[in-house]
Amino acid sequence: MIDKVLAHLIENKITVATAESCTAGLIAARIGDANGVSEIFSEGYVTYSNQAKEKNLGVPRKLLEEYGAVSEQVARAMAEGVCRVSGAELGLSATGIAGPTGGTDEKPVGLVYMGVCYKGKTSVVRRVFKGSRAQVRASTVEAVFAEVKNRLQI
Repeated sequence: MIDKVLAHLIENKITVATAESCTAGLIAARIGDANGVSEIFSEGYVTYSNQAKEKNLGVPRKLLEEYGAVSEQVARAMAEGVCRVSGAELGLSATGIAGPTGGTDEKPVGLVYMGVCYKGKTSVVRRVFKGSRAQVRASTVEAVFAEVKNRLQI
């Protein structure tokens, strides 16, 4: 499924940029696996800290303070911010708690918010994945591309 999405992006010359926290560059790495991606992949940001989200993507400090880094609002701001700073048509974001520690009752381990901003319209998906840290991160990558597939009707 991911290869099909990437082929569509390349074929249609849809530029893409990434803004990642919990996946630490795995989405960008997966994009980089596709032959011909240099035509469409502009840049990727790993913004683990709140300061990096604010500095590199323009995520408002107020959102980070009010909702926390792992939130729908921040995932939306990350996806929109990476489009703004890169000029890409498609911005992908992921922010979550990969574990095995760091979860709370309100925000459990495995909670991830993924943003897809395409031509100025943003959707955010909330998921709670089970498994190890590596499994949560891998599932997030799959889910981000599934949302792109849905949004672009591929």
